[in-house]
Amino acid sequence: MMAGLEGVGQGVDLDSAVSAARDGDEAAFRVVYRAVQPQLLQYVRSLVGPGDAEDVASEAWLQIARDLPAFRGDGESVRGWAARIARNRALDHIRARARRPVAGAGVDELVQLPDRADTAGEALDAVATDRALAAIAALPREQAEAVMLRVVMGLDSTSAARVLGKRAGSVRMATHRGLRRLAEILEPDGSFDGHTPDVTFSTSKAL
Repeated sequence: MMAGLEGVGQGVDLDSAVSAARDGDEAAFRVVYRAVQPQLLQYVRSLVGPGDAEDVASEAWLQIARDLPAFRGDGESVRGWAARIARNRALDHIRARARRPVAGAGVDELVQLPDRADTAGEALDAVATDRALAAIAALPREQAEAVMLRVVMGLDSTSAARVLGKRAGSVRMATHRGLRRLAEILEPDGSFDGHTPDVTFSTSKAL
């Protein structure tokens, strides 16, 4: 059993948790869930809006639990694998409802990239308020989703490209343009909508 991994933190051995969960260890599966779910839910919210995100994420986790025994990746790749499953469930949901992602609640539900951070955990620590999300709403869908996968899910460009069905170079370019555009949306003095932003944007750390 994986009792020693019950608490999810920076010291968690996700490789071991994934391996044990693959063999049916429920405690290890909880470790994987707690490590991946916060970022995964943010990503799903970016696709279907906050109202349906919990249901879609739950559907994704049902498939993740079902398919995990056949998964052959490690702790590094499990996030990208889970993101692909969640994205497919989100797109199925959108098609079933015969609608597009909710305006104002789609890819604008992103967090911003800290100036000196390059991990999903650090990015989540710097989640901004509604004023920052309003800035994200101005991004084109492709750019915003690329930033979401790189920053929130913490995927590298190759893994993000697999999720999106694109080339890694295209994802890197979309991330760069998205972060650059976010910086342009902010006021020259570093404020947005009359407030001081919680974080700044870097076009290099996420590439």
